[in-house]
Amino acid sequence: MIPATIIAKKRDAKTLLDEEIRFLIEGYCSGEVADYQMAALAMAICIQKMDRRETATLTEAMVNSGTRLPRCTDRPRVDKHSTGGLGDKVSLILAPLLATLDVDVPMISGRGLGLTGGTLDKLESIQGFQTQMTLDQSSELLKQVGCFIIGANEKIAPADQQLYALRDVTGSVESVALITASILSKKIAATLDALVLDVKVGNGAFMKTIDDATELAKSIIDVGKLSDLPVTTILSDMSQPLGFGVGNAIEVNESVETLRGEGPPDVRDLTIELCADVLVKVNRFENRDSAIDALVDQLESGAAFERFEQMVAAQGGKLEYPLTLAPSHSVIADHEGWVDSVNCELIGNAIVEMKGGRSRKGDKIDHSVGIKMHCRVGDEVKVGDRIATVYCPPQQLDGPLDRLTDVISIAGKPTQRPPLIAMRVL
Repeated sequence: MIPATIIAKKRDAKTLLDEEIRFLIEGYCSGEVADYQMAALAMAICIQKMDRRETATLTEAMVNSGTRLPRCTDRPRVDKHSTGGLGDKVSLILAPLLATLDVDVPMISGRGLGLTGGTLDKLESIQGFQTQMTLDQSSELLKQVGCFIIGANEKIAPADQQLYALRDVTGSVESVALITASILSKKIAATLDALVLDVKVGNGAFMKTIDDATELAKSIIDVGKLSDLPVTTILSDMSQPLGFGVGNAIEVNESVETLRGEGPPDVRDLTIELCADVLVKVNRFENRDSAIDALVDQLESGAAFERFEQMVAAQGGKLEYPLTLAPSHSVIADHEGWVDSVNCELIGNAIVEMKGGRSRKGDKIDHSVGIKMHCRVGDEVKVGDRIATVYCPPQQLDGPLDRLTDVISIAGKPTQRPPLIAMRVL
């Protein structure tokens, strides 16, 4: 088989055979298929799509490019995945919170993709935090702590790790098939009993509409069934950042606040909803209400924060809260009214421009860069109010600060607040 021929076949909207998909993934991992060829394939898939069988085969090939995490306890094994959004720091809270309720959470996460930050990048704001572990190390950590958050490596879905970074810088992030395969390859390799999926929808997400988000949710549910992995799905709002902070260190700080029983209400509420769904799925609780009560207790008692501290220490980190942020600069409202919308794309672009995200594969991130929003959709704003605080070294500030004056749209009458959870997909 010739890679260019297979790429051209997908370019022309033809269905790829199982052996063709496996050939390309195996060749990419061995170096026989080049980065530029895989980039071309990713773009062809992004434009022409894949059917469920193709997507399941792609997922299987990515899983089989490495090994699977072995079972090391008799506790149920669960996880969550988010399709990504501004300020989405739920993973940092969810993993230790679930672990306090006698389930294992072997979370294999990724780095920043497009304009949204990656869980690994956020955790690496913590001094010494290690995101790469051997299978033996991760199994031992799961036995001791009940959770970990690591990256895919040469052992766990290595094809996804390579393709993930490539998609980030080649404009092929939004493909339903590629997102499905990327998510499920890591989760299947983790040998899960159940997965809860948070599909973000809105101007700050990959999926801009309910229809697009539902399409992705159904794709992951369907491919999950083909792979014997039960998936429950929540569609949540991303018409504005989740919480107040957007960036790396600033999101760790907000996660710690939430783990201590405080933090932004939307971050806390969404985390609890996702946790409750997956706990019921593995029969840890009889219903969502009892699961929610237990989750609230674990947050307010401090047990969830203690488990987070244990995870950080076990992964080599030294948590010195609050993490240091870059110098602050204020964005001030120049007219009054009610916040009608938030320009999430502008926020994401500003973070990348200030070196808080990547514009090219391999770019070094400044973890201290961030933006804190001080208003949300539906809030009243007056002239002179602080809209946002920008944390950025002065030499990286020219341009982004001026543009951020347009980060919110102000209406002359009150605007309805969007619901946090748009719907559930079964």
